[in-house]
Amino acid sequence: MDKAVSAAEANRNFSRLLRDVREGRSYVVTAHGKPVARIVPAAGPSAVAAGARAALLARLATQTPVDVGRWSRDELYERDR
Repeated sequence: MDKAVSAAEANRNFSRLLRDVREGRSYVVTAHGKPVARIVPAAGPSAVAAGARAALLARLATQTPVDVGRWSRDELYERDR
C-alpha cells in the first residue's frame, strides 16, 4: 500500500523517501489533498515486455531471410510521384 505524503513533506525529506523507495516502499505525493504523483521502486523490464520480446525473437527465428538484391539510397527513399 502506498503511503500518502504531501508535496511539501516530500520536498523536505526527498533523500529519506528515496532510501525508503530503494527498500521497496512506495509513496503517493499529494497536493492540496489530491494525489498528483507516485514514487515507486524502479523495476527492470516487466514480465509482459519480456514475454513479448521472447515471442518476437522466436517468430523472427522461424522466418527465412529474403534476398531482395542491392538498392541505392535514392531507391530506398524514393517517394511515389
